[in-house]
Amino acid sequence: MILDITTYPHPVLLQQAAPVEEIDDEIRTLAHNMVQTMYEKQGIGLAAPQVAHSCRLITVDISGPESQSDLKVLVNPEIEEREGETECEEGCLSLPEFKTKTKRASRIVISGLDLDGALQRIEAEGLLAICLQHEVDHLHGTLLLDHAGRLKRNMYEKKVRKWQRS
Repeated sequence: MILDITTYPHPVLLQQAAPVEEIDDEIRTLAHNMVQTMYEKQGIGLAAPQVAHSCRLITVDISGPESQSDLKVLVNPEIEEREGETECEEGCLSLPEFKTKTKRASRIVISGLDLDGALQRIEAEGLLAICLQHEVDHLHGTLLLDHAGRLKRNMYEKKVRKWQRS
């Protein structure tokens, strides 16, 4: 089932997501629906708060919606190591028409559970590292907007207010 993407300034995007206490059918269904939504919306990553669920669940597939060959689903992900620095332009499904340059660790080690409850540990660099960091930010209530300068942020917030009035 394709889910609606929650967009800024919805409160669920601005809060800490709750840890998943049990990987049950509800969480598996949510993950499945998130994957379908991510592909449908042409994304390469999606966090549960982006579909109005305040829980620590992310889906990532940097192969993109066309290939769908590198899917990763992590429950309660935690970044254990960060190394180096890279800068890239990012966008976000929850921030329509917004892109900004961000500085991220160029290499990370992240751990979390898969949908069977098995511990997964991923060493990532490049686009995968960037995408995983972006999605984990969502679980902490941090948006791409928070990485932007004050002027760019203010301009976007003004645009959002205009959309809300129309």
